[in-house]
Amino acid sequence: MAASKIILGTRGSELARTQAKLVAKAIQSLHPRIAIDTKIIATKGDDEKIVDPSSGRKGLFTANIERALLAEEVDVAVHSAKDLPSEPSRGAKIAAVLPRGPIDDILVSKQWRSLASLPGAATVATGSVRRKRQLYWQRPDLNLVDHRGNVPTRLRKLSQNNWDAIVLARAGLARLAFLTTNTEIDFEGRQFFLEILPSESFLPAGGQGIIALQIRAADQSTNALLKPVNDRETLLCLQAEREFLRGLHGDCNFPVGVVATINDGRMKMRAQLFEAESSEPREAEVEGSLDAGETLAAQLLRMIRRGGQR
Repeated sequence: MAASKIILGTRGSELARTQAKLVAKAIQSLHPRIAIDTKIIATKGDDEKIVDPSSGRKGLFTANIERALLAEEVDVAVHSAKDLPSEPSRGAKIAAVLPRGPIDDILVSKQWRSLASLPGAATVATGSVRRKRQLYWQRPDLNLVDHRGNVPTRLRKLSQNNWDAIVLARAGLARLAFLTTNTEIDFEGRQFFLEILPSESFLPAGGQGIIALQIRAADQSTNALLKPVNDRETLLCLQAEREFLRGLHGDCNFPVGVVATINDGRMKMRAQLFEAESSEPREAEVEGSLDAGETLAAQLLRMIRRGGQR
């Protein structure tokens, strides 16, 4: 192997650093002689003071890391895949992904054990447009407020504010070792109750639960190093989801959920799109061979644009 050292680039949040450690561990398990350093890179999304909620989140958590990658300040950019814009970045590519974590969203509540048990007009906080539309679809009586920050910050805000619950990604809570059970967590001396929201109604964001490893497109050495690290089926699913979002021109600030899964050599894709005039989403599902992600994404997009069907 030509490289004797690689530098990972990541955000500075606790979750991002934890994910970078998972990447480093995966690489060193296959290449024990490779020295791995991690460089923390500040992104616009990390500074809540400059984030305009109405401007969208496209590239907020990834653009600065990509710039460092293309400037050869780091060799591998480590991203939460759902934060990456669906349009590929010129000069960069996703070379590998780790096995996918949980895809579900999870309700974290002060005293109620389920979404159904929340009282009328309960206040639920989330910064995701998709989650807001899904919550309103299931519970139009809820009072939904905006909520941003890393995982510990969001849990802290739940404790400090007059909110009943928040919604987070299950994968983040799991990677930060908060999920000793699926029913409750303790955070800074406060007990919260959990409900894993059903993916049939709360379809995840494209790329949710996936850690993506991005490199310079021409960097053959790092590409070869990461090849055995890659989880092929997870990457096929991610590529299909990103292709659907690219065709839809939708990213993480768009009210759309999409997920691809592979079982017994077959890929199944599901999508859910909310439109302004309707509280109910368009939904569609397609299935085909595991390597037909691009074709399935195009088929799913056509079905969603026609109005959706099962």
